[in-house]
Amino acid sequence: MNHATSRMLTRVKAVYLYIREKGTVSTQEIAEEFGTTDRTVQRDLNILTYNGLVKSPVRGKWKTTAKPVNIS
Repeated sequence: MNHATSRMLTRVKAVYLYIREKGTVSTQEIAEEFGTTDRTVQRDLNILTYNGLVKSPVRGKWKTTAKPVNIS
């Protein structure tokens, strides 16, 4: 795995944990917390959504799903 992929996976995991800890957060809050652009956050959220780990019941607000997750 190359360095960029590893960094991206680490960030995606951190974004998931941040959402799980905070409850419901906006895309902007995530971008500010991680010092990234909204576009980068959206890519990360797309990965998490595709895997059924987060959802956005209200546009731009994110929360985790009930899907069980084994975090290592």
